[in-house]
This record gives sequence, structure tokens and C-alpha cells, in this order.
Amino acid sequence: MGFQHLEMFGIPVPRYACVNREVPYQQLDYFMEEDDFVEVHGNRFWKPFVEKPVHGDDHRIMIYYPSSAGSGMKELFRKVGNRSSEFHPDVRRVRREGSYIYEEFMPTGGTDVKVYTVGPEYAHAEARKSPVVDGVVMRNPDGKEVRYPVLLTPSEKQMAREVCIAFRQAVCGFDLLRCEGCSYVCDVNGWSFVKNSYKYYDDAACVLRKMFLDAKAPHLSSAIPPTLPWKDNEPVQPSEGLTRQGSGQIGIFGQSEELRCVIAIIRHGDRTPKQKVKFKVTEEKLLNLMLKYNGGRPRSETKLKSAVQLQDLLDATRALVPRTRPGRGSDSEAEDFEHAEKLRQVKAVLEEGGHFSGIYRKVQLKPLQWVKVPKSNGEGEEERPTEALMVLKYGGVLTHAGRKQAEELGRYFRNNIYPGEGTGLLRLHSTYRHDLKIYSSDEGRVQMSAAAFTKGLLDLEGQLTPILVSLVSKDSSMLDGLANASIEIKEAKAKLNDIITSGSKTSGPSEKPWMVDGAGLPPNASELLPKLVKLTKKVTEQVKLLAKYEDEELAETSSYDVIPPYDQAKALGKTNIDVDRIAAGLPCGSEGFLLMYVRWRKLERDLYNERKDRYDITQIPDVYDSCKYDRVHNSHLKLEDLAELFEVAQLLADGVIPNEYGINPKQKLKIGSKVNFFRASLHFSHFSSVN
Repeated sequence: MGFQHLEMFGIPVPRYACVNREVPYQQLDYFMEEDDFVEVHGNRFWKPFVEKPVHGDDHRIMIYYPSSAGSGMKELFRKVGNRSSEFHPDVRRVRREGSYIYEEFMPTGGTDVKVYTVGPEYAHAEARKSPVVDGVVMRNPDGKEVRYPVLLTPSEKQMAREVCIAFRQAVCGFDLLRCEGCSYVCDVNGWSFVKNSYKYYDDAACVLRKMFLDAKAPHLSSAIPPTLPWKDNEPVQPSEGLTRQGSGQIGIFGQSEELRCVIAIIRHGDRTPKQKVKFKVTEEKLLNLMLKYNGGRPRSETKLKSAVQLQDLLDATRALVPRTRPGRGSDSEAEDFEHAEKLRQVKAVLEEGGHFSGIYRKVQLKPLQWVKVPKSNGEGEEERPTEALMVLKYGGVLTHAGRKQAEELGRYFRNNIYPGEGTGLLRLHSTYRHDLKIYSSDEGRVQMSAAAFTKGLLDLEGQLTPILVSLVSKDSSMLDGLANASIEIKEAKAKLNDIITSGSKTSGPSEKPWMVDGAGLPPNASELLPKLVKLTKKVTEQVKLLAKYEDEELAETSSYDVIPPYDQAKALGKTNIDVDRIAAGLPCGSEGFLLMYVRWRKLERDLYNERKDRYDITQIPDVYDSCKYDRVHNSHLKLEDLAELFEVAQLLADGVIPNEYGINPKQKLKIGSKVNFFRASLHFSHFSSVN
């Protein structure tokens, strides 16, 4: 096998394993497939991974993507017209006919390197856009694929030499993957020549002539000049000199200045409101599920995010949701009613969309109480949880508007960073002449915003999932740091709450503790708060009337089967489903009236507790968020009072949001110093060389 041959000569290759189905009816007890990985001989390959046919004549290579990136499969094939790959969002299972090599996916920044050798002492390298990204073949005016010469590192030159020697093939080509500072050989093609390079053919002629003379007429070889007078340079496009040398400008001291780095920190695009369901559970099915996924540790927290885990939770929740609604007479009945309603909400959220995409729904189960019980074998005791806190977080899905915003921003960014240079940035990226890195937090909306921005930045086409996996690096630490300032943030919010709810005023015009850089509370904030509650109730009642027309029995048994299931990746763009739902008078996206009502009812209850006569001003940004979302995406529902509610919520939110992390400059500086500076959605950098 090719990989084994390469390994014998010490040539680095990606981690791999082979599944052999050449023997008919052979039981493959060493092969196992789950939703997000395959396992071969105990060697586990997490998605994304590559599936290559063992037979060299079969060029259909598949790449399978994880549920955390939207799932799906990318099929790579020999170029057909201007396409070299296709994305299939609904394919999630690997092929079962034939023998395949499973290989770890190597993120290369969207560029492949083709190396062509002429003997062990000579190698020419070219870069091209990887077919993994969008499958669109870049061609020049002559119809040939656009490729750019690149320089090989000393270790890569040594690898080229070893490939020649290993396969005893003086003239050959192989594919090189550059990944995180290392290089790997993933394919050796045998006899190959460069498609279009005068310099390469002059070099090859010189090298081959010397090889022939050394073999047959060594006395003539020494008399031949070691090189031939080939052309000095390849034809250069008019803008190439400017791009490679940089757009030098004369500084104030008369010296040439050059842009060396560009860093952009960008927020995610338009999204659905973020939501949370939080309640205590004592049901054995849920407690057992917690133990199942935390290794049987009764005091350990469990996070459920994968498709398999969420499906298990959905199955358990379906069995626990009562068929009839309990009464609300006594306090205990009211608590039972609220518990049952939250179980119904969890069930509805998990059933939303037709399948789990993973990055938009996650559940935490935190054990609260334990008891000691005899072990099943009768030897001693063990702890078992009796109560846990369930926290379901959902929403925050990038909308079609958010995707369009991010793509347009990427396109605008490219055109303004390289004005008048056409494809200057694209050429620099393809030739590794700058360091392009794009980072994202692990939030789904941020990942997809980064992928959409990259699509516009690099002029890519197609679905976002392959772009996300190939070009965006997840960095969960971008959201770290807030815990270090939790006490100060809590104090600032408490002070802000006192200012708003008590209507307190400062002693003079110069003392405005909540006024920072013009981001202040309106003078009648304490009067606006009751108005906000009143208007929120009115909107909630209207949504409740819309929700009551949904079939109660259908909501009990299958929640949102009335919504046509669709792939999450397709939902990132404006689909026909969105148009059909709006035409039918339904909420935009995958949210039905029941979940829309739950969203508003929760805001209403959390904003003001009637029994305790207490306001919670931390809900003001959430009310504003929901108002803005429904005004943009659900204006066709014509909810009365929504426009007025938005105005009131905006007045309060403009003061609350900037001051939740400190209500004066000193507090803001103190809290900000403790918060991780890189709480960012995306980081882009460009470096160019200087002569």
C-alpha cells in the first residue's frame, strides 16, 4: 500500500487505517460507525475525516463533516468543467461497498501544494485552491487551472527526494498538505509534468539532459554548462509586482512604509434570540441519563450536545411529558404545572428542525442532592443522585440575514484592503505569501458568521460547512475571562438595578455614575420600567392567541412536525421554506407559535415577579433582543404594541447594556482588565514581505 511504502522511508503521512472488503461476506468486526466517528481496529477517526478508495482508478474521495459543523459530506472527483467537488448536506453515513482508507482530515487553509520532481535533486511546487473548499476550479483566460509557484522548505525538499527514491520514479508528482507547521504526503501520482510553466520545462530539459549524459556519455556531461539560459522570470500580471512588494507609501520622514499586518475583530451577524430553560429534575430517567454520559460519577456535571446524546434526552423527555395538564389550584399543583410545562418546552425545542445539528442546542445536568444506596453486588454502598438542575440553552441561530451580512462584509473587506488589485488577496492567499488565520469561538452563530465572512473574503461559493471546517479554527478560550470578574459584574448590576427601580437621582449634574461616553439611562427610567412590563404583557397575550389555534394534540405528541424538516445548513440562507412559512402566516425560521409564546411568556415572568413585586433589569436586553428580532423577521404577524415596546426597550437597553460591566470609568477599567481581551468572534491577519 502507498502509505505503508512512504512510512518505510520515513516520509510523514496523515494518520490512517484501512477497511478491506475484498473477501465476500467477510464480517468486519473491527469496523464501527457512530454519528461523529468511525473506528477501525480500535483506531478512532472523528469527523471530519477522509474516505479514499483503495483502488487507484476510483477517484471519488469523500469527506464527512461533524454534526457540530452542520453534518454532510463533500465528494471530490476528477474535474468536470469548472467543478471538482460537490457538497451533499444529507449524507452522514460512510460507504459500505468496497475497500477504503480512512484518513485524518488535515486543515490546510484552503490550499493544496502539488510537487513535481525531475530526479531526486530537483522539485517544482505549485499551489492551487483546494477542491475541499467550494469545488469551483479557478481557470485563466486560456482555460487552464490557475496555479501559483511556491517555495518548498528544506524538509519538504528532502521529502521530494525521498519520494523519488522510494518509488524509483525520477519524474513524478505528489500532493503535499501543509497543516499547522508540518507537511504530509497524501498522494503520489507517478509520472507527472507541470501543465504550464516555461521555467519548469527549461529546468526539466537541463536536468534530464545531464541525467542522460551521466548515464551514457559522462565525458560530455562535464563539458556541458550546469544550467541553460532560460527566461529570467515567468510572465507577471500587471499588479503582481505591486502585490508581492506591497503598496509602499512615502511616510512623513520620506521613508517607504508598508502594511505588515491587518487584524479584524468582528461580531457575529443577525441571529434568533438566545434562550434558556432552567429547572430542577428528580425523574430517574433523566438522572440515569446524566450518569450514562458522565462516566457514572454521581457528583459530576454532564453536558449533552452531540446528536446521540440529545436523541437520548428527547426519548426520555417524551416518556415523561404528562398526557394531561395538571391543575393550578394549590402551590404544589402550581409547581407541578410549571414543571410539566418546562418538560414540554424541552421536548418542543429538541424536536425543532427535524434533526440535531448540535451547535445550536446544548443541555447541562448538574447534580444537587445524593443518597447512599447498597451496591448491586451487595458489597458496600454507593452514591446515587436524587436531584439535578437541568439547563437547556438554545436559539442564537444565524439567520439568512446574518449570513448575508457576514458575506457582504467579507467581500467589502477584501475590496477595500486591496483596492484596485482585483484578485490580489486571493493570489497571496493561494501562494502562502501571507499568514491568513481566522478564529472563532465555539458558539454556533459565531462559527457560521466566520465561515460566511470567509466565503466573501476569499470569493468562495457553495455551502458554509466545508468552508467552516477547512478555514476557521475554533478557540473556545475566546469566551473565557468573565468568571474572573463575576463579583464586580454582579455588584455593578445590583447598583444599576437600584438606580432604575428606585428612581434615585444624583446630587448634581456632574455626578452621573451611569453616564459613560454618552451611554446613559434616560431620566425617566424608573417610569419606563412599568411601561415596559405592561407592553410585554400585551405582546405576550397576542402571541398566546396565535398559539392557541395550533392543534393541542399535535403539540402534545409531535410538537413541530407541522414544520417541514430541513437541513440546518440550508436554513443559513433564505430558503423557500422561509417564504412558504411567511406566506402561511407562520413565524419565520423553525420557530412555531408555541415556542414563540414560550419565549415571550418567559420574558414577561422574568422581567417582573408579581408575587414578589420585583423587577429584574437583566431581562431588559433580552426584551430588546426579542423585539428587534420579531420586528425584522416577523413583521408579517402584525403584532400590535410591538413598535412601541421596541422604543421603550431600546431606551432602557441603551443605558443598561453598556453599563452592566461597570457604571463608571473606574469600574469599567477594573472589570475590563480581568476579562479576556480576545473575547472576539473572528481574527484575521495578513503579513507581507518587505525587501
